[in-house]
Amino acid sequence: MDFETHRPRLRAVAYRMLGSLTEADDAVQETWLRASRADTGDVANVAGWLTTITARVCLDQLRRRAARPEEPLPDPVVTAPDGLDPEHEVLLADAVGLALLVVLDTLTPAERLAFVLHDTLGVPFDDIGRLVGRSPNAAAQLASRARRRIRDAAVQPDADLTRQWKVADAFLAAARAGDFTALVEVLAPDVVLRADAGTPVALRGADDVAPQVLSYARMAPFARRVLVNGAVGFVPAPGGQPFAVIALTVRGDRVTAIHILADPDRLAGLSLPSSLP
Repeated sequence: MDFETHRPRLRAVAYRMLGSLTEADDAVQETWLRASRADTGDVANVAGWLTTITARVCLDQLRRRAARPEEPLPDPVVTAPDGLDPEHEVLLADAVGLALLVVLDTLTPAERLAFVLHDTLGVPFDDIGRLVGRSPNAAAQLASRARRRIRDAAVQPDADLTRQWKVADAFLAAARAGDFTALVEVLAPDVVLRADAGTPVALRGADDVAPQVLSYARMAPFARRVLVNGAVGFVPAPGGQPFAVIALTVRGDRVTAIHILADPDRLAGLSLPSSLP
């Protein structure tokens, strides 16, 4: 068995399940350890078998997480604005945006597993049911509840990246100018902002979100375009030192969600585009 050929796909599965690049790497390593000790002589579908092991590892991690009072923002995948490299294409297939990962964090471990395995990988509910100790019908209900939560949250950005950038540039221009009125005009009335500078913060509504955005205005002149999980975003990097990763969700010519990661320790662990000044 050539495990390395499966590693990128397993890492992508684990990232969808966990929302953490470090934990995803740990889960894949644990998968390798378990697989290396197993007898694979009777395994007909190695890819499916490895996916099942990774799913079990991730499910255990999610269940251990349940005691945490608050979840930090998921790890963003930041790339240059001119497109994704092959590694990131695998990681972010099926539109795994940051806003989607935030909603996935609100699901139960079983709901998250059922949605990820069935809706993104096509794993049958018979197999999912065995993983979570439920019947196939119950597993289907888990995925249905997850799907409904995701649909109601409206987390998918507009498909047209050019339109996204038009709105994102208007957002940045208003922030640079410190123009509260212009900023509110580009925000959806029910826009959600989640920020993590060491302590998670969540706000809803344009009138409450705009002042929080303007608190970062001093960094706006240093903002550089990036893609964050395949959608538009910025990295303010004064003197070449990243200050934050700002991800925008744009729907219908308005910003509907803003995610700001400004925790210095977490920023230090991210792989950022080398083109940042």
